[in-house]
Amino acid sequence: MMPSQKAATRKRKPKSTKAAWLKFAILLCLMPLLLIFIWLGYREIVGYFKQPQAIVMLGGSSPYLERERFTAEFAQRHPKLLIWFSSGARSPIPYQAYTTDIFISAGIEPSRLRFDYEAKDTVTNFTTLVDQFQAKGIDSIYLITADYHMRRAQVIGEIVLGSRGIDLKLVPMPSGQTNESLGKAIRDGLRAVLWLTTGHTGTILSQNK
Repeated sequence: MMPSQKAATRKRKPKSTKAAWLKFAILLCLMPLLLIFIWLGYREIVGYFKQPQAIVMLGGSSPYLERERFTAEFAQRHPKLLIWFSSGARSPIPYQAYTTDIFISAGIEPSRLRFDYEAKDTVTNFTTLVDQFQAKGIDSIYLITADYHMRRAQVIGEIVLGSRGIDLKLVPMPSGQTNESLGKAIRDGLRAVLWLTTGHTGTILSQNK
């Protein structure tokens, strides 16, 4: 091999090294996502064999309370389960009265209803209830929210409730609305991880509920 050819060969090596490092960096960045998907798959398989012990409806319904009416119909088919409402209602007393009337009309005893108003957004829907569920020995729930909101709720719920061994069975309410962006699910998933590690929900990071 001529000297000039050897020099050209030596010059090509750094390019291949850079490409290898770039592939490694990309793989390293994708690993957390891969682990999350594996974890979610595992949780779904395990949760399939557990019988839910409660119904949880996330707030955010319209003034017509469609989500509450949907939940009442669903609860009729599960007469032994308690029903939690995690809501940030600005007027808790009227909301609770209207919601209770809906369930009484559906033949459901008010004694089955549990209202919680501590949540400020979807992340705190879960962080404010997880201790209650654990204290009552609940290890599986039916989760009700609108279909467009379910992906984000599932990500958060799997992290927050899953950290205490509580499984989710999803019950999306048809809404006809476009699904929320994947970015919202990722953002709030990171907030849920922040809560696990620090006890803070990072509400400041969220501009939209």
